[in-house]
Amino acid sequence: YPDALKFQSARAAFLSLLRDGKVKRVWAPKYICDSMLAPLVAERIPICFYGIEKNFAIGTVVDLKENDWLLYVNYFGICNRVEQALLRQFNPDQIILDHAQAFFSPPKYCLANLYSPRKFFGIPDGGLLISRLVKSEPQGIDDGSVSRSAYLLMRHDGPAETGYASYKRAEESLEDMKPRRMSKLTERLFRAIDFEAVRLRRNENFQYLHERLRPFNGLAIDPLEVNGPLCYPLLFEQPGTRERLQKERVFLPIYWPEVMNRAATRDFEAHLVERCLPIPCDQRYSTTDLEVIVNILLRKC
Repeated sequence: YPDALKFQSARAAFLSLLRDGKVKRVWAPKYICDSMLAPLVAERIPICFYGIEKNFAIGTVVDLKENDWLLYVNYFGICNRVEQALLRQFNPDQIILDHAQAFFSPPKYCLANLYSPRKFFGIPDGGLLISRLVKSEPQGIDDGSVSRSAYLLMRHDGPAETGYASYKRAEESLEDMKPRRMSKLTERLFRAIDFEAVRLRRNENFQYLHERLRPFNGLAIDPLEVNGPLCYPLLFEQPGTRERLQKERVFLPIYWPEVMNRAATRDFEAHLVERCLPIPCDQRYSTTDLEVIVNILLRKC
């Protein structure tokens, strides 16, 4: 994305967007990480939460007023059709598309597109903003990339658990949202990535997982919509599965525990937190690697 403005994180880019805009209220999904809500809290902008349906479309009434913005997340990188429908339903100049989980989803014509490449590649930080509203990158440049790189190096030299504490420290350092330009180190690493090879491997791995796990998945996924996804989201109803995977040293994140603070127990969002397993499908793995995870999952089905 050569026209994107480069920041130290997606949330810093979002904060810059909020400061340049004249928004009075933002509609946001209940199913979202607190880090993307932090800029709204910092700027004291009221948030109206909406619910989502099983296909990740908006499931509640959104009354978008003239000075409101609508924030939508392209979940797992598989929601391109939902985005297109939103752009037809609402004024595109009021819509922000959060592509933190959809790096390969092309930017749409709307108020803003946000990207978080560090979720897809071995880089310590970085966020991209494509918007006509923000004209330039911040003057200051981020200088924390070297210290944030430790967990990436440790992961290459040992098991997954080795760099976890370092990873947590790196994440905490990004809580400083003051907008800064992407560091020179991150920008250089970013330019060295073979994006097409990454996209193709992710697609291949996703298709393999979908072929094997589709009968057990509570989500309706259209494989034709997949384009370099973040992971394979498996809504798996069998309780205790995450713990069973952990015993086999397969560690999966939870998206996102904090959602339970704003979702009712019977909401679809709460069900996603409790049961959705984000199976990795990224470029580090082959289908042979993923077969190990599939076999663990299917052992008791």
